[in-house]
Amino acid sequence: MSTTAPGFRVSAFRVGWYGGAQARLVWQSDRVAGRTQQRPKLAVDTRTITADWEPSLQVRADGWPEGAYLLRLEAENGNQRYVPLVVRSVSAVGRTLLMHAPATWQAYNTWGGYSLYEGRDGTYTHRALAVSFDRPYDSNGAEKFMVYERALVVLAERLGIPLAYTTGVDVHLAHSVLRGATAAIALGHDEYWTPEQRRYVAQARDTGTNLAFLGANTCYRRVRLEMAPTGAVRTVVCYKTDYPVDPYLIDHPTMATTDFRHRPGADPESSLTGVIYEGYPTDAPYVVEQPDHWVFEGTGVRRGDSFDHLVGVEYDRVTPDFPTPKPIEIVAHSPLVCNGRHSHADSAYYTVPSGAGVFASGTMRWVEGLMAGTHDDGRDHGMDARTRAFVTRTTENVLRAFAQGPAVKHRPAPTDNVGTVYA
Repeated sequence: MSTTAPGFRVSAFRVGWYGGAQARLVWQSDRVAGRTQQRPKLAVDTRTITADWEPSLQVRADGWPEGAYLLRLEAENGNQRYVPLVVRSVSAVGRTLLMHAPATWQAYNTWGGYSLYEGRDGTYTHRALAVSFDRPYDSNGAEKFMVYERALVVLAERLGIPLAYTTGVDVHLAHSVLRGATAAIALGHDEYWTPEQRRYVAQARDTGTNLAFLGANTCYRRVRLEMAPTGAVRTVVCYKTDYPVDPYLIDHPTMATTDFRHRPGADPESSLTGVIYEGYPTDAPYVVEQPDHWVFEGTGVRRGDSFDHLVGVEYDRVTPDFPTPKPIEIVAHSPLVCNGRHSHADSAYYTVPSGAGVFASGTMRWVEGLMAGTHDDGRDHGMDARTRAFVTRTTENVLRAFAQGPAVKHRPAPTDNVGTVYA
């Protein structure tokens, strides 16, 4: 840590239901003397920022339950910062596996002046081509986790279903964690995947693991992970539109770190998710198409019922021009306008021969909807308590059904309605 405060303390909280408290204190440090560490370093060729700092504190997690954690740093000058942490499960056999998305957290992290989106001057041209985990996260230190992941963890733990925890990086490194999982859940903003992670998740689906994509823009960017001399993954590489200048391509011509749908090695995400990312930004009502579908059981919705602002800020849709599993059923079909273009966002459900079911929400605000109208989400975009109740019950239906094993064994098969909906 680096701070101008004379000292600080660290508190570790495990995120969960805990009777509504939503977190439990599991550990606290003694006082640690503060110090200002050296300035970050810049690798000019990839514009990668690293903070080559000395350790301030060693934290042993012996006895900590598997799960999602927040370390809260409390400086003596009153400032606070968070560090997100996942205590990973070795196995998910018979459990629902929550896949957190640190590669996406890091892609958007502007600490030190560079992210995969912009450089110190704010331009895309001078963005980083690779970003390092050896630096803090910007903002409060855990913004992506707090907005797009935390509320789903709380809900899943409240349901009492057997849970396991991992990250997309760890699925890439050790896909055995997927073996025997009843379901694998990608959360609200999980954009950056390696081809290996994608292949392993698809293999899990094809052996009976249900999948839920509770966001949008999932599995959109193809990335490469690079390891430090210690053997740990420390860097996320994504050249995007500049992929031709990546020296890695000389020996790996199909491993371009750009969008999955683009050449070379084009492989649109829709073959896995059932939906395809289409646009940003938008703000639109979520409109129910198939009210009798089992995912909406108990919500009381009718066809055409809508929920203001639930579609945004990015969205997905079913697009037959891209590879799409069949049969696939569009359960919500939401008209919208994005950059002047009229289109739709779709929630969709499909199954595969293994019996696995796959649900995609089609909107990035799905997990935010779990907090709509409460003090927990300062960015609820005008969503209200009615929307929170709808999203909560629908998510409960998906999680409970998928926790029972291959969905075709206990839930109705999808009825392909793409031709009708888009007639």
